[in-house]
Order: sequence, then structure tokens, then C-alpha cells
Amino acid sequence: MRPESFMPRKLFLPLLILLALGFYLLVFPPRWLLNLTKRVEVSPQVGAALVEKHDCRGCHVIGGQGALNAPKLDKTLSNDETLYAWLANPRAMRPNTAMPNFRLSDSEIRAIIAYLKVSSSALP
Repeated sequence: MRPESFMPRKLFLPLLILLALGFYLLVFPPRWLLNLTKRVEVSPQVGAALVEKHDCRGCHVIGGQGALNAPKLDKTLSNDETLYAWLANPRAMRPNTAMPNFRLSDSEIRAIIAYLKVSSSALP
């Protein structure tokens, strides 16, 4: 057997493992990776853009607008920690929830909470 023909076989398994690990991190990124790659400014404006991007009003009422399929988020706000927990991992809060995990970073979650506070305080 020639050494140059044997080398690719030795590398196949490690490369396959690296590829599988990369795919896993892409599909199920850990919180530290989200915080590293999806850092945003924590402001109501950024939060508003994230609410639109993830179509939160498709299920929730926010600022008097949206659907009634899920809890209203315009007047009855939970405390920040509860909202954070829901946005970070909805299934940890309620295993049978219809709310998807948007895989938000900490700063994205804080920006959405800032927007929800502003939008709820602007209502009569």
C-alpha cells in the first residue's frame, strides 16, 4: 500500500467529526456562541426591529396591534427575568408551548424587553 493513498482514509473520520460538530453548533448553538455572534445594541429601536423580524405580532398583541393567539405583551408585562426566560428558551418555561425558540442572544433579548417596556408604557 502506498502511503499517499492511505493518508486520506486517516483524515476522513476526523473531518467527518468536525463537519458533524459544525453542523450541530449551527443548528443548536449554545448561549455563549449566540452571545458572541449575535451581539446587538440594547435599545427599544433594535428591539422593535427584532419584533418585526421574528413576526412576534403574528401571535402576540404588542402596542395594541397583533393577533390574539398568545398572551398580550402590551400591558401585562411579566418581570424582566420571566420575559428573559421565555425568550431564551420557551420550552423550558412550558414544554408544550407553541412558541418557537428563536435562538436569541442575551443582548437581543434585552433589546426586545426594552421595546416591550416602551410600547406598553406608551399605551393609555
